[in-house]
Amino acid sequence: MGIVPRLGTGVPFTARSIELAQLRAALDRARGGAATAVVVSGDAGVGKSRLLTEFTAAAGGAHVLLGRCLSVGEAGLPYLPFKELVEQLRRIRPDLVDARPALSGLIGRSAATASPSGAENELGQLQLFDAMFTVLAELSDDAPVVLAIEDLHWSDASSRDLLSFLVSRLAGQRLLVVATYRSDDLHRQHPLRPLLAELVRLPAVERLDLAPFGPADALAFVEALADGGIDADLLAGVAARSEGNAFFAEELVAASATGPAGGIPTALADVLLSRVETLSPAAQRVVGAISVTGRRHVRHAAVRDVLDLPDAELDGALREALQHHILVTDDEGGYTFRHALLREAVYADLLPGERVRLHAAYARRIVELRQDELAGALAFHSLRSNDLPTALAASVKAADDAMRVGALAAELRHVEQALELWPAVADPAAHAGVDELALTRKAAYVAGAAGHPERALSYAQAAQRLADAGADAETRADVRHQVTESALAVGRWGEAERAITEAWELLADAPPSKVRSWVLAIRARAFAVSAEVGREYAEQAIEDARASGTMSAEADALISLAFRDLRAGAIEDACALFEEARRKAIESRAPNVELRARFNLITTRYEQGLLDEAAAVADAAAARAVELGLIWSPYGLEVRWLRAMVHYARGSWDDALEAASPPGEQVSDTITALLAASAAIIKVSRGRFDEAQRDLVRIRPEWHRDGQIAQLAGIAGIELAGWQGRHDDAVRHADEAIAAMRKNDDDRWPLGAIRLAVLALASLADVARQARVQHDTEAEAAAVVEGRRFAELARMTAQKGIPRSDRLGPEGVAWLARLDAEESRLHGSADARPWRAVVEAFGYGERFHVAMARWRLGEALIEAGDRDAAAVELAAALETAAELGARPLADAVRDLARRARVALPGTVLPTAGLLTPRELSVLELVARGYTNRKVGEELFISEKTVSVHLSRVMTKLGAASRTEAVSVAHQRGLLTDPTNDHVK
Repeated sequence: MGIVPRLGTGVPFTARSIELAQLRAALDRARGGAATAVVVSGDAGVGKSRLLTEFTAAAGGAHVLLGRCLSVGEAGLPYLPFKELVEQLRRIRPDLVDARPALSGLIGRSAATASPSGAENELGQLQLFDAMFTVLAELSDDAPVVLAIEDLHWSDASSRDLLSFLVSRLAGQRLLVVATYRSDDLHRQHPLRPLLAELVRLPAVERLDLAPFGPADALAFVEALADGGIDADLLAGVAARSEGNAFFAEELVAASATGPAGGIPTALADVLLSRVETLSPAAQRVVGAISVTGRRHVRHAAVRDVLDLPDAELDGALREALQHHILVTDDEGGYTFRHALLREAVYADLLPGERVRLHAAYARRIVELRQDELAGALAFHSLRSNDLPTALAASVKAADDAMRVGALAAELRHVEQALELWPAVADPAAHAGVDELALTRKAAYVAGAAGHPERALSYAQAAQRLADAGADAETRADVRHQVTESALAVGRWGEAERAITEAWELLADAPPSKVRSWVLAIRARAFAVSAEVGREYAEQAIEDARASGTMSAEADALISLAFRDLRAGAIEDACALFEEARRKAIESRAPNVELRARFNLITTRYEQGLLDEAAAVADAAAARAVELGLIWSPYGLEVRWLRAMVHYARGSWDDALEAASPPGEQVSDTITALLAASAAIIKVSRGRFDEAQRDLVRIRPEWHRDGQIAQLAGIAGIELAGWQGRHDDAVRHADEAIAAMRKNDDDRWPLGAIRLAVLALASLADVARQARVQHDTEAEAAAVVEGRRFAELARMTAQKGIPRSDRLGPEGVAWLARLDAEESRLHGSADARPWRAVVEAFGYGERFHVAMARWRLGEALIEAGDRDAAAVELAAALETAAELGARPLADAVRDLARRARVALPGTVLPTAGLLTPRELSVLELVARGYTNRKVGEELFISEKTVSVHLSRVMTKLGAASRTEAVSVAHQRGLLTDPTNDHVK
């Protein structure tokens, strides 16, 4: 049995070509004088360090400086990674460091000075920051500099400040900064979050999210790790259980190779415990006690108090665990497991009685410490030691603590735990200090704000049942208002209308009040699709809100009232109301109303075709959602995905991908699917087909959650299938997406179906054209019939669908123009006028679709014989495609130009020396199995001309037949993609 290599010791680098290319591209920009920073994130063990190692090893000609942050407690060691960097700088250019006392002092090479304070301390810090930046800039004059900092999640405040200073001043230096951090370590209160939020807004900073390996890559990785040391039939199981995490795979493979008979353990815990079991009983007892805390770091005093061991015995046990790399320590007297999986495995291996006793001991210690900030820990230990009353009280307290710091995920976790404990505790309200209804309503609100809209609705419905059991009329109405908001967030309009109607019936005869005003405001929102009813309800809500002084409800009602102006065509009046609502929401501290106002303003400007203005509003709204801590709230999410769509439309695709990036935290599947669908459209347009296909397969089961998911995924799926020539799949995707959007209601005509239908029609036009080339009249007729079906569907949708304003906006008009053009292409017309109309229609700012139309316009002009005009259109299309990174479109434009012998700027028509470019083009198509007639139709020349070219080719190659000519050309390297077996 072979020895299994450890990571970084000869294991081939696996499946990170895209990420490595991104880093290399960043370094290339830095070489050219465009300083850049890349922030690399990923789960623990996913391979961030290995990626960085591979990149820096290949950074030829660059100075590489590497600093590491260590887990040394919350305060950390000031400037620890930068001390390492200065030591390396001194070895490279000692003159630069020695000339700057601030840097020399950082590594203890200058005379000690008294510790400054106040202004002197700030001045000293500024001198250090300036010295570090200046040295790096000067060093980059010699050669490009790569400054890498690992494990930023463990960084101290001083190091974060210095890093922020450096990155914010990146400009013309030949400097690349790369920083890595664990995304799974970043809870909402993590001190690194503010820095990341600051960095990602800087123009010089880009993100690189390192995801786990996919199934195929995970298998390749474990095969490389095993290096023949494990039976092949076991590798698939190891790869699957590693879940794409490099560390998991390493541990599984290592245990499989060194364990009994080289077998695979039945659970990952067995692998991890194989090391723990080598410890002495005392050390195992200490490790078990530390595992019970559920925390990353445990103080020495806590372990001592809980176990009540003599100091000498405790020290010996800890030293043994450290030496075996089970634990690591920090200078503050704390201990943590080398990996979280080790802690989980050790904890699971404890006997039930051991766990209960240890949890109870920790709980007693927390109570004795009398520290309010430990409420979450007290709840954790009390629950697991079966002290349910204490656990309930501590959970409610921990939820309040989390609320004060804006930690929504933690708040939700504690509230849910309290609700789970509620029926198991006698007189729970006395212990919790709050009644069950209030706690359940809180859970509903927090779940919605934290990105779990389905759970929010479930909690709101539970609260309604509790309220109906004995609450007064106003409370029952207020709870129904909450149910309505939650139902609207998940698109359950019927349920929302029923709930808010019941709420109004409870308060119809009551005087104006805050609750009544909000019931009216939400009623206006729920019935906003009905113009007259929505307007009436909104006006009533505004009147009631002003009478009761409820400005937040007034702001919400103003948004609903604005739809009256939209439908009347008074768009600027509507936008003025959105702005007024936003101001009133800010003044009344109603963040969700504020985001609703911003979202509707973005939508309106987008629908007007004012893409630059829409993008500016969207960027500001997204930043505001982050500031409010509501990025995953219903309207926080709406702002986020709409921002992605606006930037996609205007051609700022990098910004669009950033907006549609994965959540990075646990949220509803609806949110994850919506963002993935948004990103898939961009990935398809950029030719990242494999990624897009994986995403589309993954989110297909989520279409039922939101019609927007079905629409966006449908767009991506149709375009992907179209580029790949899978036209039957394109049609199927269109039908499925439209059906999902209509949700079995044939009376619904969602306007998004227009685009889906036109895209399907475009794919069918390709089928019809190919059938005409092959003289397959039956296939052509079938494609035409299907195409007409989609054309009729698109026109019917435009006629019966209800836009937000009084008419279709520029985007809808543009898609109808493309409908006419694709229908013309479906029937074989070479008329260029419909495509000129498409270019003009999308000219309000949709750069990609303008370029697509220019490509088709160029094709029509070529067929009409106007090659000069075609060259202009194709050159413009290619330029836009290159700027956007739209590889499939760029390839299609180049292919058309090559086949039609149209020269484009920056391209060279193919030549093979012996053969002319036209002869080579003919031979390439013959190699694909084309007949002379089909070759002529493809190259826009006559069948007779094809025969002449073939005769010349056979003469030049000394071939007696078409087949022999292809074979000889292949042998001489003249054909890049021969398919001899298809030659006829």
